[in-house]
Amino acid sequence: MTTAALIVAAGSGSRMGGDVPKQFRPIAGKAVLAHAVDALASHPAIDAVRIVIGAGQEELARHALAGRQVGELITGGSERADSVRAGLKAIEAGKILVHDAARPFCPHGVIDRLLDALNAAEGAVPVLPVADTLARADGSLGEAVERSGLVRVQTPQAFRFASLVESFAQWSGASPSDESTVLRAAGREVAVIEGDPMLEKLTTAADWQRAEAWLNSRLVPRTGLGFDVHAFAGDGPVMMGGIAVPHDRGLAGHSDADVVLHSITDALLGAAASGDIGQHFPPSDPRWQGADSSMFLAHAAELVRRAGGTIDFVDCTIICEAPKVGPHRDAMRSRVAEILGIPVGSVSIKATTTERLGFAGRREGIAAQAVANVRMPPDL
Repeated sequence: MTTAALIVAAGSGSRMGGDVPKQFRPIAGKAVLAHAVDALASHPAIDAVRIVIGAGQEELARHALAGRQVGELITGGSERADSVRAGLKAIEAGKILVHDAARPFCPHGVIDRLLDALNAAEGAVPVLPVADTLARADGSLGEAVERSGLVRVQTPQAFRFASLVESFAQWSGASPSDESTVLRAAGREVAVIEGDPMLEKLTTAADWQRAEAWLNSRLVPRTGLGFDVHAFAGDGPVMMGGIAVPHDRGLAGHSDADVVLHSITDALLGAAASGDIGQHFPPSDPRWQGADSSMFLAHAAELVRRAGGTIDFVDCTIICEAPKVGPHRDAMRSRVAEILGIPVGSVSIKATTTERLGFAGRREGIAAQAVANVRMPPDL
């Protein structure tokens, strides 16, 4: 019996504010929707993950989900129930988990408990007890409400697929707040299992800040090293740090031979345990002939962020007799920071010579070595 996960990501996120719906905004370098997909797709019992988005959100979703296997995006409706119905029509499964994209951190233990509960019930939901005092309020505090037996219902909610489809077919009321309401209205049993505080919904700016702090607390520091060298050939200028530095000679290379960007790219790839620049952009591939090396560096930065990592600092030392680096140092720092999407203060560019020793001392070429400090999730 196959198990599918349906993530509802069709909302406008208006309560969070901003121009981009919250499910597509980055948190710790990765879109909220991507966090939700990765949490479910990484569970061994889930065979497929499908996404319901709002009309006109296709480009935002494709960017947020780059590299993830989620099938064709499903367009939802104005109400949550409309979006879930659209998802059910596009899916065939034995069991289904319906999840909010705005709850991006789903522990595997919750999924285990939900699927176990479906052995005896037609639906199951995660819940947490109500710990605070409850009271009615209308301008001033009114009478207390007995909280005994009350729980807070979370997602994902799990169902036998046929039971959920049949229950929706019988539903005739206003748009339900969740799928368990539909199942219970049809007279079907919905079990409760222990939820998790990590499933709290991102609704306000304060929720966002707490989630950022939690993610950052889990990241572990890593350091990557990079080195690159190119010989002088042809006419100048020389590309270094993403800018054209005036010189009477250029550098030989399959791309634009930017030793600074190449060395930083390799440092980031090393920190992310993602190979080296030659694996991602092989010199045998004609597509990279004369290519702007900024695309190499941007690719490495995206790999770090897609994995949930954060780039903290990069430092590059240029080794050459000429041209002089000092007059162009600030421009290089600004350009590297722009490509990486980090503050200029997180980029260091230095230069040194070899006291006229070796190929650099003989003015035969330029070398660069780089260090990148990043923080990555502990399981990567």
